[in-house]
Amino acid sequence: MPKLAAFPKAFMQALCKDGTMLVEDWINLAVKLDIEGLEWYAGFLQMNDQRNWKIFRSMVEDHGKTIPMMCCSPDFTHPDKTFRAKEIEKEKQWIDMTYALGGSYCRVLSGQKRPELSIEEGVQLAADCIYECLPYAQERNITLILENHYKDDFWEYPEFAQKADVFCKLVDSINHPNFGVNYDPSNTYLAGEDPVELLKRVSKRVVTMHASDRYLKEGTIDDLRKEEGGAAGYAKRLSHGEIGKGLNDYDAIFTELKSVGFDSWISIEDGVDGMNQLERSVYFLRNKMAAYWPVN
Repeated sequence: MPKLAAFPKAFMQALCKDGTMLVEDWINLAVKLDIEGLEWYAGFLQMNDQRNWKIFRSMVEDHGKTIPMMCCSPDFTHPDKTFRAKEIEKEKQWIDMTYALGGSYCRVLSGQKRPELSIEEGVQLAADCIYECLPYAQERNITLILENHYKDDFWEYPEFAQKADVFCKLVDSINHPNFGVNYDPSNTYLAGEDPVELLKRVSKRVVTMHASDRYLKEGTIDDLRKEEGGAAGYAKRLSHGEIGKGLNDYDAIFTELKSVGFDSWISIEDGVDGMNQLERSVYFLRNKMAAYWPVN
């Protein structure tokens, strides 16, 4: 059966911006959940001190949990070669961070969808940068996971490979044993597309998954898809919600993942309304996973 992790979606401001929550506070909350792992974020304020890396790993492992995945956001589509080289070095540092925490998966992204960038140029730049990082990751037994992403909080433009066709083109351009896909069904709605259709195109490359859900605050899915650029409708029409209560069809998603032999980490990126909501999302996923990956 796949393993379950959780990400502190509700506490990012507190952990990464104003410091009103400490990482150990999040650990103490998360380890009470029925999960095996805690997904990490490279931007936690306390991660700036490398001495904390092993301390946090020990804190998590003392509770019988692990830190399987690292969430970070390299920008590989910048036209300036020097800028891209710095992003490659950042990614290598995040790989080191993942390794020190005992993790196996470190996220990569394509980069920003800059207006002057053609699809061919963007795919080439992103693929070249990812290939630059792969030997470093392989030496540390880390798999780089490309997410079908929406937009990093600190970026000016949305994800270059937000649309399924571009994402698949980038995935197809990279062939390496230490590379795979981190599938996020909710992000597909932000592109105005169908998450199950995308999954069927990349399911054999999926090595990790983000579990979340979205619900429509107003209008219909067709209304969302008609809006300019797909993602433009996010703030107005779509909102985070409890997993199992929103738009995502987890039966269809898990049917496809089971059919290709998926047996890795599913990390919950929800719980924006607090720990009680996160607990209910864990409960939903536990039951749904047991139906598709029954324990013999």
